Amino acid sequence: MTTELPHSDADATEVGYGGHVSQTLARVSRLHRLAGGRLLRPTGLCSGQEFLMMTLWDAGSVRQSELARALDLDPSTVTLMLRRLEQGGHVTRARDPRDRRVMLVRASERSYALRPQVAAAWARLEEHILDGLDDGEREAFARILMKVEKNLAAEEAQEAEEAGEAGEGGGDPEDSGRS
Repeated sequence: MTTELPHSDADATEVGYGGHVSQTLARVSRLHRLAGGRLLRPTGLCSGQEFLMMTLWDAGSVRQSELARALDLDPSTVTLMLRRLEQGGHVTRARDPRDRRVMLVRASERSYALRPQVAAAWARLEEHILDGLDDGEREAFARILMKVEKNLAAEEAQEAEEAGEAGEGGGDPEDSGRS
């Protein structure tokens, strides 16, 4: 017995499943990530790795734990990303000579050649997603999107604060045992 699935187009979105804005935003986010990944393909970076590399290009040598916090990613996710980037020759990791428990990460010299390619890919993506919008619409869209981001970030901060008050926080999760 086969079950026929409904089509998933924007007009068929059910308000009972959370509203059309949230569902559209989820679809747009997915499509944005896919388009970004396609544009990054010639660099050899996977979608998401460019954020890590941009952070390192701007910051220089940083603690692995600080990198995870800056990217708002789980430390184990950053460890995996760094392992892959290190294998590709894009980053180097070394123990901090002042504190051997700390792992320092930096962009390799070779990786700096990718910086203009990543910037160009993001510029092309920006133009693609804003195609057909006039300057006023672009400004309004950016302003609204920043408000949405602020709302979501405030909710995340509140959740983190409540989790910390409940005793789930504690200690600085440094890199020991994860490299």
